[in-house]
Amino acid sequence: MNKSAGAACLLAGLSALSGPRHGGATAALTRMLDDAGREGAEATMRAWLDRIGAVPGFGHPLYPNGDIRAIALGDAHKPDALVQELAEHVRKATGQLPNIDLGLVALARSAGLPADAPFTIFLLGRSVGWAAHAMEQALEGGLIRPRARYEGALPQA
Repeated sequence: MNKSAGAACLLAGLSALSGPRHGGATAALTRMLDDAGREGAEATMRAWLDRIGAVPGFGHPLYPNGDIRAIALGDAHKPDALVQELAEHVRKATGQLPNIDLGLVALARSAGLPADAPFTIFLLGRSVGWAAHAMEQALEGGLIRPRARYEGALPQA
């Protein structure tokens, strides 16, 4: 893989972040929390469920028992009362637990960071991983399809 192919890998990954899942989830969740501050967490959650059928920042198919990244961020930086209230209403209404998007928004709120900081933090982390993956594939001379199962102790929720 040459240098331009590595750059193309990063650009493709960054372009994919423009979607509503990870890329748009932190911005949507920030808007949702703004709404919740004015209209209440439960009413806002219900409105988002009625309108789009989901709540951004909750549920993750790889972490059905809770996103360990969100748990770790929550342990390091206690979410504010509004985030905690919203999380409780979503859990009760849908059974879904916070994912990394909520963890990053909660971190940004507790640290007084700009509204776009959660997205920036997420894309920086992903970019480092994509770059490492592209370099590893270049060294191996072919595609790498990692498969793994976590075997360590899980953080306590």
